[in-house]
Amino acid sequence: MARPLQPASWADLPGWGADASDEAWPAFLASCRALSRQAVWQPVCEAARGLGERPGASAARGFFESRFMPWRVVNPDGSREGLVTGYYEPLIKGSRSRSKTYPWPVLGVPDDLLGIDLGDVFPELKGQRLRGRLVGHKVVPYYSRAEVARLSDKFAGKAILYAEDAVELFFLQVQGSGRVQMPDGSVVRLAYADTNGHPYQSIGRWLADKGELRLDQASMEGIKSWARANPGRLQEMLNANPSYIFFREVPNSAGGPVGAIGQPLTEGRSMAVDPRSIPLGAPVFLATTHPNSAQPLRRLMLAQDTGSAIKGGVRGDFYWGFGAEAGALAGRMRQKGEMWVLWPRDQVPR
Repeated sequence: MARPLQPASWADLPGWGADASDEAWPAFLASCRALSRQAVWQPVCEAARGLGERPGASAARGFFESRFMPWRVVNPDGSREGLVTGYYEPLIKGSRSRSKTYPWPVLGVPDDLLGIDLGDVFPELKGQRLRGRLVGHKVVPYYSRAEVARLSDKFAGKAILYAEDAVELFFLQVQGSGRVQMPDGSVVRLAYADTNGHPYQSIGRWLADKGELRLDQASMEGIKSWARANPGRLQEMLNANPSYIFFREVPNSAGGPVGAIGQPLTEGRSMAVDPRSIPLGAPVFLATTHPNSAQPLRRLMLAQDTGSAIKGGVRGDFYWGFGAEAGALAGRMRQKGEMWVLWPRDQVPR
């Protein structure tokens, strides 16, 4: 099995010199706020803060080239290409009270959900967690999406809000965070709190496998259209993805949603990765193409988030920002790509 990070040179990064790397500087400083307590990051983060908030493209590029070395990300089989998808922060409609208009509960973390850190028992599995519930003296898998829907009375006390549309709520769960517009026009912000631990399954692929849509039709909008045309099969479609996300309400502050490193995401410069392959917080140079296009998309990103569907070596989820336009870009993005982690010079990535 190939090591996930292998030594590379700056000449290996296509388009490195053309990227306005200073546009990634605010995201890099956000990573430093999370990482600067770690010895490997302290010198570079201190030096970065000394350059200020906007050092300019030339100074930013010079900083990265002098302080970092690139390491190519590879898959376990040694291949260098992987899948790059997109995500965004959606806006849905909801209410504090349940009604015919707002019938779909947005759930907080249930009291009986257990999170088991495998690293406490097996150090080589550090960072991996199991979710479950206790039945007698035995830990069993937590309820699937279908079971959560069937046992709705059990979860009634954990509803934070109620959504207008089940499919919009489903995509809010897929994105992992978002905003909810209330009937009075105010906005509530929701952040990922936990998961039921079941693997993510694509409902678009389920629709394609059932012959309901062609795979190229199974976009976000295609799925929404199918749901409107088939209301009697709505729950059946949703249950095809057993994964379920629980939320928490957070302050509706400026900036993007908070990622896995505890810092706000930056539109077009933050991405979700598999932390087993790419260290969280690290700069990552991404070479891919724009959604549904051969136009190159090559830029410095920051590995600031994770996702239940983001598994593997060369696997990334590009954060497009907030709103409908970002959602359209995210929904169309399913591109091949390559990645290089930038790691402090004279240090070996873990």
